[in-house]
Amino acid sequence: MKKWLLVLLIMAECLALRAQHIHYVNDQGIEVFPAQIDPVTGDTVPVVVLKNLYCFNRKRFKGEKYERDYWRMVNDVKKTLPIAKEARRLLVIAYDTCQVLSNREQSRYFKQLEKELWVKYKPQLKKLNYRQGKLLVRLIDRECNKQSYQIIREFLGRTRAVFWQGFGRLFGVSLKSEWDPDGKDKELEDICIQVEQGLI
Repeated sequence: MKKWLLVLLIMAECLALRAQHIHYVNDQGIEVFPAQIDPVTGDTVPVVVLKNLYCFNRKRFKGEKYERDYWRMVNDVKKTLPIAKEARRLLVIAYDTCQVLSNREQSRYFKQLEKELWVKYKPQLKKLNYRQGKLLVRLIDRECNKQSYQIIREFLGRTRAVFWQGFGRLFGVSLKSEWDPDGKDKELEDICIQVEQGLI
């Protein structure tokens, strides 16, 4: 009796382990295990895709002012990064919609979209201060891989893009500013990655 109980227990464990199995389905709907064939030996090698792992040094500050500025920047990124990610999501939807519309329909669609975005996001954007507004322009470039000026020009036309660029210039904000993760924006890039991973 104990042997049967032991066998049933082992079978139950095997079923539980089977439930943990990750299912991959190819284009034809057939379940497959992700693998690659080694070109030299012809062996099949399992492939597991892992998320990127970033390591950061402990932050050391030269003084209180630097520490205060750093944490202010962290708070600004926490406030503006979700807006930039939402802008990327909306941009992808707009590009997909553009593919199926004629020029006249696109024009109507963008006018309607612009009105909806003003109504939905104007209160949230009005709460941003000057520093956060400048940062948002740069984070949109980071998320969309495209300058804010180019995005406005593609969707609203050259005249409107020049107007908003000039308006931004009055306040010292350039819509043509580019994201440089290895240069001037290195510290900001590190903060963005840490915020995305929930480390700070």
